[in-house]
Amino acid sequence: MSTREIPLFIDGPDGPLEALHLDTPDAVGVALICHPHPLFAGTMQNKVVATLQRIARDSGYATLRFNFRGVGQSSGTYADGRGEIDDALAIARWLGDKHPGLPLTLMGFSFGSCVAGNAAARLEGQGIALRHLFMLAPPVERFEVDLPRQCPITVVQPEDDEVVTPARVYAWSDSLTLPHELLRVPECSHFFHGKLIELKDLLQPRLAPAGVAG
Repeated sequence: MSTREIPLFIDGPDGPLEALHLDTPDAVGVALICHPHPLFAGTMQNKVVATLQRIARDSGYATLRFNFRGVGQSSGTYADGRGEIDDALAIARWLGDKHPGLPLTLMGFSFGSCVAGNAAARLEGQGIALRHLFMLAPPVERFEVDLPRQCPITVVQPEDDEVVTPARVYAWSDSLTLPHELLRVPECSHFFHGKLIELKDLLQPRLAPAGVAG
């Protein structure tokens, strides 16, 4: 089985979006991965995003990571998160057409986690069932997040995060009235330096379909 992602462009609301797609034979699901903040060098090549892609790939998922508008070769300009949510929704629609019948999982890191959360809520509102939402180091102190109500939610927060304030994420988690899990990663910085293997060990069992060992 080839593990090589195929570069392509997908029509977005503000022009073509640059993406990398892995079409896994007999996939158990599809993972859509959102990258960190476009104004702070965030791209789909970010090492945490690349790690999420590999974790999903190794768990049997077809995957897609992409550059938000204005990043890399994607058209458009940064749109304060609102436009980036629309970008993610356009990618999700493309994935739904490409992989009909496969459940969708959304994964995001930093800014991308807030985009993924809001996109998941909108997709659920459109009647699209989701398998899981993963939010890594979400900057909830700077971005409002609406969350889906029906799919499992996993929040992963580095305890030594120098970009996102961990206490704000913990307080936000405590304030949520919907079921979710919060995983704290000790001695871990925002970019998961030296902790990517631990991240894989946390996420892989949660990516396994129900009834399948991780």
